[in-house]
Amino acid sequence: MPPSKSDQDLVREMLKEVLAGREDPEGFFAICLSVLGHRETYSVFQTLIKPLSTANTSVHSTLTLIYEQYFSKTADDDLELALALSLMEMEDQQPSTQHMQAEVRTNQSGPFQLNSASRSLEKSSIKPEDQVGRENDPVAKPGLKSKESPDSESQDIAPQRGTHDNQAQTKQDAFKEPQNLVKDQTLNQSEEPKRSKSRRKRRKGAASLVGLPGSPSASPPVLLWFRRDLRLCDNPALNAALEMDAPVIPIFIWSPEEEEGPGVTVAAGGASKYWLHQALACICTSLNHIGSRLTFLKADGEEKCSLRTLKQLVKQTGAKTLLANALYEPWLKERDDMVESTLQKEGVQCRIFPSYCLRDPYSVSTVGVGLRGIGSVSHFMSCCKQNPGSAIGVPLDPPQSLPTPSCWPQGVPLEALGLARMPRRKDGTTIDWAANIRKSWDFSEDGAHARLDNFLRDGVYRYEKESGRADAPNTSSLSPYLHFGQLSPRWLLWDAKGARCRSPKFQRKLAWRDLAYWQLTLFPDLPWESIRPPYKALRWNTDRSHLKAWQRGKTGYPLVDAAMRQLWLTGWMNNYMRHVVASFLIAYLHLPWQEGYRWFQDTLVDADVAIDAMMWQNGGMCGLDHWNFVMHPVDAALTCDPYGHYVRKWCPELADLSDELIHKPWKCPASMLRRAKVVFGETFPEQIVVDLEERRNQSLQDVASVRKEFGEFVDKRSGCDLVPLPPRLVSEALGLSQRDGAVGKQFLLPVITRMEFKYQQDDPDAASNPYNAVLKGYVSRKRDETIAFLNQRDFTASVMHEGAQRRERLERDYRRMEGLPPPPSTQGRARRTPTAKDRFSIVPGGVVTS
Repeated sequence: MPPSKSDQDLVREMLKEVLAGREDPEGFFAICLSVLGHRETYSVFQTLIKPLSTANTSVHSTLTLIYEQYFSKTADDDLELALALSLMEMEDQQPSTQHMQAEVRTNQSGPFQLNSASRSLEKSSIKPEDQVGRENDPVAKPGLKSKESPDSESQDIAPQRGTHDNQAQTKQDAFKEPQNLVKDQTLNQSEEPKRSKSRRKRRKGAASLVGLPGSPSASPPVLLWFRRDLRLCDNPALNAALEMDAPVIPIFIWSPEEEEGPGVTVAAGGASKYWLHQALACICTSLNHIGSRLTFLKADGEEKCSLRTLKQLVKQTGAKTLLANALYEPWLKERDDMVESTLQKEGVQCRIFPSYCLRDPYSVSTVGVGLRGIGSVSHFMSCCKQNPGSAIGVPLDPPQSLPTPSCWPQGVPLEALGLARMPRRKDGTTIDWAANIRKSWDFSEDGAHARLDNFLRDGVYRYEKESGRADAPNTSSLSPYLHFGQLSPRWLLWDAKGARCRSPKFQRKLAWRDLAYWQLTLFPDLPWESIRPPYKALRWNTDRSHLKAWQRGKTGYPLVDAAMRQLWLTGWMNNYMRHVVASFLIAYLHLPWQEGYRWFQDTLVDADVAIDAMMWQNGGMCGLDHWNFVMHPVDAALTCDPYGHYVRKWCPELADLSDELIHKPWKCPASMLRRAKVVFGETFPEQIVVDLEERRNQSLQDVASVRKEFGEFVDKRSGCDLVPLPPRLVSEALGLSQRDGAVGKQFLLPVITRMEFKYQQDDPDAASNPYNAVLKGYVSRKRDETIAFLNQRDFTASVMHEGAQRRERLERDYRRMEGLPPPPSTQGRARRTPTAKDRFSIVPGGVVTS
């Protein structure tokens, strides 16, 4: 008897439950068999589900597979053959990407259980136009190819990749010890990892992670919480989400109050928020290419916290798992700990993976190393070597697709987060201050890998000795990509060690990065309060006009102004120039380091609380490490911009000055300034301070005064500053738990102190003190001789220029009085020294500097 209309209506109602995610396809098919019977189900089932072929192709495909599997005796054999042929075709068409290893299980529990093979074949429901889009998938591009991995027993990653037992058996010493960040361990030819031309080759035998595109499931969805991990490659949380065999809902929550933390961190300045906006747009595109999407949420309400937003999301979606990659700022870790504990009580499993640093800063211990030299990168690396903890592990491959839920949570548009909001003038027009930033950067994950590839092909060869050059692209410029997680430090380390030219100095930068986060975990108030107690009482300069001139690149010192203008326009400058402008602000303008830190945080696209705070504290002489150098604003140009190209680019009003005088235009003859159309105070600012040595001497005297006033924080025997130890270091040093009473006592530790202070505490700048921290380019006797020679030559050249100008003027006046035509003009642009040789390296007597 044919099925009644009421039976068919009941089946249609149950079909709505499947689309809403409240019923799984297998259960729906079983209900059909029970209500309609075997024969009627065979005849009318495909007709009942036919409307889904256009409304929801993934559900239609799943139900069709269940139907065919049930009514075909040879379904399992056909599935195995189809899957094998599909994999062979994929390998022929996409040899540069990883392919999944098919695991076809025999359906022994009955005809209603979908096996993994049939689920994998749901990919056949993808529309042709969707498949065209996938050909442009970023995970298939050269910059995002998978890697050949050493057989590293990664304790922090491998347990979550339980389904991948076929890891490639290659050497693991590249990531085994943390001292490899500093020490270049050259591999034998037999140990050298084989790489393709792009330096990346997929791991042999490793399974590619392929999700279920658009397949609703009875499994509760997984919330994948993106923060500063905006990438597909080497994303532990993303890969763990794929292995849970459940729909994945990627989310991003913006809560500026939580980002800032308790103090004055300026964690999210204007430039970095603009980068974040662009990076989020790029990760959206990447997720769309693998069949998913990113839901934006804004923490609102009275609390404005992520926990409240997550609880609402869990209630809305029914999620039972939250995955994220760890953040290490103390206030953000406290937030994450609260989220984890609260959601665990409500039955939601939370898993947070280490990914942002090579070493978890909360796990770094000084046991077996001691505290002497703390604050230096060598001491930090010794701690990592002595207490290795979890292995760094192997970079993870990007997924090719993501399983999607039956319905998505409601979010807000990216623009609603207010990350790239531009100010408006009174007339209503927009001030697009980020125009040059957009022109200078590619904000995508592909852009990060392309920049890394270019650097390892070219710039890395000059990095060891020429990374300080401002006039040449000898640095990687990867810091913003690392900060926002578009490039993982593990992937960067892997590629740097696999490059043809391995730069230990470049790899050491990753150790500096981890050191900064370790210090921030020890001293949570690092961004706003000096670590050395006496330095909190320093009497700083209060002239706000000097600070504003420094911020806008109007100090009258070309090298400093060029660097600050580059920062303002592009949001970036290299590390050497950051030292130059920081030294000028602190040592010569005597302005507080906090002002420099806050300006950097607002204008750098790679603004990083831990790194900037540590570096500014060290530059301000109040961090754990006293830098034994001060960058001279003029003489440093002999190293970083010997031909003046950098200054000419960012200070074009000085472009017509000669190479020898462009860094000190106040020494130019008046005639040269007239020809170059340079007018101090109009076209180029006047020097805001003239006597640099006097200003620096005053800064040193102020430091000496506070050290004398707070003598209890100065070690009388060694002259080193004393710093109170944080409780965590005390407990490690004494071998006690933080619950013991001894931990609450204050322990003072001698730390690194500049030599001029240790040698002569009362008058560090006295002539009898043999130590001088002023760095004039590369520190050497020959370089100092070059400076003296050039100063003398500048004076001679000025006198000769003035004499020549006077003779030409007299001749011109005489010919005009006699009614004769003027002499042929010999003037023009100032003659520049040919660039075939570095004339700064030539001194009298033919001596060549290093």
